[in-house]
Amino acid sequence: MLPRLPPLNAVRAFAAAARHQSFTRAALELHVTHSAISRQIKALEAHLGVELFERKTRQVLLTAAGHQFHAQVGPALEQIGAAAESLRGGTPLGAVKVNVRPTFAVRWLIPRLPGFVAKHPDIEPQVMTSTLPPDKAVDEFDLAIRRSTKGWPPGMQIHPFLEDEVLVVGSPALFASRPVTGPHSLASHVLLLSKSRSHDWENWKKQVNAPELNPASCLQFDHLHFVLQAAVDGLGFALAPVSLIAHDMAAGRLMSPLPELRMALSRHYFGLAPNATPETQQFVQWLMDEMKAAP
Repeated sequence: MLPRLPPLNAVRAFAAAARHQSFTRAALELHVTHSAISRQIKALEAHLGVELFERKTRQVLLTAAGHQFHAQVGPALEQIGAAAESLRGGTPLGAVKVNVRPTFAVRWLIPRLPGFVAKHPDIEPQVMTSTLPPDKAVDEFDLAIRRSTKGWPPGMQIHPFLEDEVLVVGSPALFASRPVTGPHSLASHVLLLSKSRSHDWENWKKQVNAPELNPASCLQFDHLHFVLQAAVDGLGFALAPVSLIAHDMAAGRLMSPLPELRMALSRHYFGLAPNATPETQQFVQWLMDEMKAAP
């Protein structure tokens, strides 16, 4: 019977921290937070039943057990990497780990990915979805996309990305049955809301000077992706970021009866690891090209 293995992500965190003698530098190498490294190593120490580091105010030092463990797991990790590379024929795919929110992944990124894969068959994009801020990410990443300039790990390079607006949208069949000619026409429709963008409706009403407007009823969902699917299926109307509805609008699944009544949203930003690989840089260039090509 094989011995019970320790959590391998924790072993990677330990190996990086042992090389650098620093949780902070290990976090930068693995593109996670200092606290994530600390949690992983505490979990590993609990698994092994020994302390691997002596924590001091400004540094960490390997204990005797830590030195012994590092002397064995360091070569083992290198051997695993070499074994994987040999199976790839010595020409491994360059992976790019992209951390995005679920709705952005489904509605913006994934529909465009076939174009990237066709253009860069030697690069493997790995899409990781999370609603957490990047500095709370559990797994390492090369690139993240969020709407805010806050909540990023130290050392990340933050760049402006998509500008965005919100529109009233619904299915063509819905608005054919009950036409919308102005904001007050929405009083006969069901409003679809997501918990993550629950304030858009009140803000939009103020902007179009209809603060007392109320829909016939409301349906609330956990994620905006579910809201947009409900809108496609004709359950009601939604206020949707333009960036996330381009494919549905082009395909005729959604339409906007009030296209001139738009409300500006905070823009998207992407964060790039300080030691970004050439593959990540190519992915970023593709992102910028896609942004410029978007209607």
